[in-house]
Order: sequence, then structure tokens, then C-alpha cells
Amino acid sequence: MSKRALTAYLKDLKKKELEEQLVDLYQRFPLVKEYYDFVFNPKEDKLVQEAKTKIANEYFPVKRKRPKARRSVAQKYIKHFIKLGVAPSLIVDVMLFNLEIAQSFSIEKNVPDSFYKSMLNSFKEALQYAALHGFVTENKDRIVKIYTLTQENNWTFAEDFSKALDLVD
Repeated sequence: MSKRALTAYLKDLKKKELEEQLVDLYQRFPLVKEYYDFVFNPKEDKLVQEAKTKIANEYFPVKRKRPKARRSVAQKYIKHFIKLGVAPSLIVDVMLFNLEIAQSFSIEKNVPDSFYKSMLNSFKEALQYAALHGFVTENKDRIVKIYTLTQENNWTFAEDFSKALDLVD
């Protein structure tokens, strides 16, 4: 169904019918419920803290022995936060936290080249998002620290991290 067709359909509905459909959607689909819960009671800090806990658990697990170290976990939270409309400053915070925790992990563990490539992609995305929303200046210390650690620890693709940083300056 196109947006235009949906709009026409909704215009033909009576207010009571429209309310019933929204309540039905709210009850049937967890994403709709989550969206409305967020819109009417945005506990952004709580959501961000939950995301950080899950991301940290990927690298430094509490209940299991072996870390999974999946970038995709952080990416899912970031995409979800963008869809919900979480404040961009908090999204940048989660993006940088993901990189920081991954760096701590890489210092302790031997990681494959694919890990570094993945973190390079995360670094680029974080810089682009921060630049787009004007949060590079207030996060400059964290960004520089992440970059410096890539250089000091001789990360694979270290030169690409430098190029990514140059694009923002």
C-alpha cells in the first residue's frame, strides 16, 4: 500500500475506527508499542544505558566464558535509536562507547583483521554521524583518544583511521 492510498483510507475512517485500529496495532506489534511508549515517556538515558550494557557484554561477558565481540549488536541499537528519534548526542555517545569498549577488548585479546575492518567502519560511521549533527567538537577528546589508541597499538588499517579523521577536519 502506498502512502497516498493509506492517507486516503485513513481519511475515510471515523475517529472511533481509527482509534480502534491504533490500539489494535499497539497490542499486536511490539515495535508499535515500543514506539508509543518512547514517544509518550522517552527515557533515553535508560535506553542508552541498557544498550551500553549489552554492548559491553558482547566483549566482556558476565554470564558466559567466551566473548562474541559482534559489531552487529551495537549497530542494531544505533539503527533502532535513529528510528525511535533518540537525541543525536546520545547516539554519538553509544557509537563512541562501542569503539572504546572494542579497543579495550583488542588490547586483551588477539583479534582477526576482520575485527579491525569492522571497527574502521564503525569509526567512519561515528565520525560522519557526529559531523552531520554537529557533535564532533564536544566529542573531540574521545575521538582523538580512539584514534590515538589505533595508532599506538598498531591496528590493522591504522592509515585508514587517519584518513577517516582527516575527512572530518
